Amino acid sequence: MVKDIRYDLIFQVSADKEKPVSGNETLHFTLTSQPASALALDFKASPDAVQLLRVNGEVKPVRLENEHLLIPAASLHVGSNTIEAAFIAGNSALNRNSGFLYTLLVPDKARTLFPCFDQPDLKAVYQLTLDVPADWTAISNAPLADQVPGEASSRFRFKPSDRLSTYLFSFAAGEFSSVTRNVDGRPMRFLYRETDSTKIRLSIDSIFRIEGQALRFLQDYTGIEYPFQKFDFVAIPDFQFGGMEHAGAIQYKASSLFLDSGATREQRIGRSNLLSHETAHMWFGDLVTMSWFNDVWMKEVFANFMADKVSSVTLPDGNYDLKFLTDHYSAAYSIDRTAGAHPIRQQLDNLNEAGSLYGNIIYHKAPIVMRQLERVMGADAFRAGLRDYLKAYAGGNASWPDLIRMLQRHTRLDLKAWNAVWVNGAGRPRISYTLDTAKGRIRDLVLRQAGEDGSARVWPQVFELALVYRDRIEKVTVNMKQREVHLTAELGQRAAPDYILFNSDGAGYGLFPFDTRGLRWLAGEKSGPTAPTPLMRAAAYINMYEILLTGHEISLQQFLRFEPMAIAHEPEELDLNILLDQMNSIFWRFTPAAARDSVAPWLEETCWSVLQNASSDNIKKLLFRAYANIALSREGQQRLYDIWKHQQPPPGVKLSEDDYTSLAAGLALRDYPGYPAILEEQGSRIRNGDRKLRWRYLQPALSNDTAVRDRFFYSLKADTARRKEAWVLSALGYLHHPLRVAYSEKYLGATLDWLEDIQRTSDVFFPQSWLQTSFSYYQTPTAAALVRHFLQTHPGYNPKLKAKILQATDNLYRAARLAR
Repeated sequence: MVKDIRYDLIFQVSADKEKPVSGNETLHFTLTSQPASALALDFKASPDAVQLLRVNGEVKPVRLENEHLLIPAASLHVGSNTIEAAFIAGNSALNRNSGFLYTLLVPDKARTLFPCFDQPDLKAVYQLTLDVPADWTAISNAPLADQVPGEASSRFRFKPSDRLSTYLFSFAAGEFSSVTRNVDGRPMRFLYRETDSTKIRLSIDSIFRIEGQALRFLQDYTGIEYPFQKFDFVAIPDFQFGGMEHAGAIQYKASSLFLDSGATREQRIGRSNLLSHETAHMWFGDLVTMSWFNDVWMKEVFANFMADKVSSVTLPDGNYDLKFLTDHYSAAYSIDRTAGAHPIRQQLDNLNEAGSLYGNIIYHKAPIVMRQLERVMGADAFRAGLRDYLKAYAGGNASWPDLIRMLQRHTRLDLKAWNAVWVNGAGRPRISYTLDTAKGRIRDLVLRQAGEDGSARVWPQVFELALVYRDRIEKVTVNMKQREVHLTAELGQRAAPDYILFNSDGAGYGLFPFDTRGLRWLAGEKSGPTAPTPLMRAAAYINMYEILLTGHEISLQQFLRFEPMAIAHEPEELDLNILLDQMNSIFWRFTPAAARDSVAPWLEETCWSVLQNASSDNIKKLLFRAYANIALSREGQQRLYDIWKHQQPPPGVKLSEDDYTSLAAGLALRDYPGYPAILEEQGSRIRNGDRKLRWRYLQPALSNDTAVRDRFFYSLKADTARRKEAWVLSALGYLHHPLRVAYSEKYLGATLDWLEDIQRTSDVFFPQSWLQTSFSYYQTPTAAALVRHFLQTHPGYNPKLKAKILQATDNLYRAARLAR
């Protein structure tokens, strides 16, 4: 009915972030048929926000009802129409700060900024004009047409943009530094507010290099040149997301881009992934956009999937398979193992619930699933199907069934059946096995699969087993396409192994068996013909942790004995990071609070002694962070204080301003003597204005005065107090730190009571993060009872939010079982 949409927009922005932003809009569109009733423009605003409405040249009364600006049908006609409006823009999507602002309109917040057709399948052209303070600069989706400077303000006029969905329209303005580079003949402009000269010097070249490499790779893979007019990007302090793929004006979280000389390999990989992910969106999401947000996962899965592929050129020293495994599996399992597990593709009845679709399933399970599909289809066939899809729907919208049809042309695999279990089904398979031997040889090895919930579904997939012998390791490929698979033919009467490692190539997905006979093999010296590869070790560590959480086969005590041995002998940084994350989780989430004081010195000593002898500075940095996180002993706290006070870390460990800020906060949480002076001195050390404001905001959450913490927490009921979401989450981490949960358990009732309002008023990731950060470290029966009572007394609760609660509280129930 509506097509050929164009928005001409003018916004007047004051440096005073409390002063309203006024806007003027001229909306052009074509109607293909006469509407039978009023045409509804989406606009979520106060009743007096629209100050003037003119339709096809005639002033009309303003009717603003149920978040819609209603245009009389009689004032419209088939063909071209023009609507003009003067209005006050809503603040919720403007993200106004001292000295800068930026829009973030995903998934349905364009309607809070200006009247529009706020749905992804109604793409439009935008021509933007910004009036901003004279010392500000600005960036938007389209190239700048001209800038008209004034004494108090400057006017930035941008050229018409490419056709974009409303959630991709964007601008940022403020006091930014700017650098422009020419990469492969394409000018790129980068805006940022970072003031640390060392971080700037060490990061700028890498950022432009990775962007250039990502663009080259994606153009080659897709067979389509970069599809938009320009390629610029901006680093936002304390950005809500890692990044946002606004075409021509990508936004990134500044702290993820600007790294210092002490950055770990994980941080460098994270930066490369982030830059590549948002760049991949230029094709997957921006060029071809989902028709409706139930398919939002499509753009995210291919952004992550392609970012992993791009890493082969941006991180030439990286192990692709290991990186993929460590990036995605633990994160995907953290949701799929819970009672709140959900399919990759979910039903979405109302766009205002689109934010609830985001999470680890679409960002981490979906890339694993796509990799499995690529493997069974073949890489060339899979790429050919993707190229057909991008070419057919370039500049438009498409659904997941559209892509399935394109891929089906290139494979004999029944994609409908594959899709039913992997995309439309929730959860993961549990793999079990029976090994039949006779006279020291294998007669048969039988693998079985079933849903963790007991269902009889079959997840077709291919993965490897490693048969471990005293003098060798042999690999066996498993095509798990049935409920039960006999490997008699594949094994060929081989000798019975000492140990079997399941999913040794990290390609399979599910809950795999773990034989505790492998603990000694994994924790020993990593050399010789039977030494497990880094990929095998990572797969084994993940399998072991997942089995631990079931409460079977391996105990908490066994795991705590294994971890220090494995940490002491693990040379691979990515694998060590898995072990340290697991150690942190076991120590804080699952070890009873009364037992921590006896466990902490042992783990502290492990981290500190291994740190002294580590050959890699990156590994030393990881071990120091782990040590600082768990140090509870008097000696450990004194050591951390001395390092903070004199800014003299252990040899080989390079600490940044952020690291020292974390140390100061950690000392405060431990109620270290004189901690208020520590916090004050750390605040004086911070030079960057944005970070100084953040530190000031966090002080009430770090206070030892419970009345101060109470006032701060209960202030968060108001959505205006939650606008700086990254700051709120940091504060929640302090309020609900494991050392404070005995007191902070009183906050959990309000945490759940406010959730529906939080979902309505926040950005897409915040409701899940609100829950995860709040419930992450609770173990008590009273906390578990509170959650059960909430769910029992809210039988009609929003099912998507209920799933988020079940995901966030899963470890709360597991802690009670593991402590038995």
